Amino acid sequence: MKISEVIEQFIKNMLMQADGATIDLQRNELANQLGCVPSQINYVISKRFTTEHGYLVESRRGGGGYIRITKMPLSKAGYIMHIVNSIGSSVTAGEAAVFVGNCGENGIMTPREEGIILSAVGDSSLLNIEQPHRDILRAKILKNMLLNLG
Repeated sequence: MKISEVIEQFIKNMLMQADGATIDLQRNELANQLGCVPSQINYVISKRFTTEHGYLVESRRGGGGYIRITKMPLSKAGYIMHIVNSIGSSVTAGEAAVFVGNCGENGIMTPREEGIILSAVGDSSLLNIEQPHRDILRAKILKNMLLNLG
């Protein structure tokens, strides 16, 4: 398992132990505990704990500084609208997979629904469409499919 995956899982476990509420992390302490450098903690938080992933991150610098991570509680409809608004006018296949995976991880869709949506927005389904039109069409399809889940 990569160190970034270890860090992500550790933080998610902390959030689960806090009943999905808010946790405060000391970057240096966490890095020492996990045997990595603080910049790796920053990287994981900046890439995997974003608003698009359903998290609110607040950072305080200085000697007593901390990083506060809050899992945003949203209803199914609210979560779907948040994702739809995050997609924008175009989306790559990889970005679509992240959005769909996050929906599955947060209980918004079943594994079957994930598979259906990923098949519809995958590059193999849109192969005959040239770029940038492919990513624009993918975004429209993804948004419409998500809106029909709610």
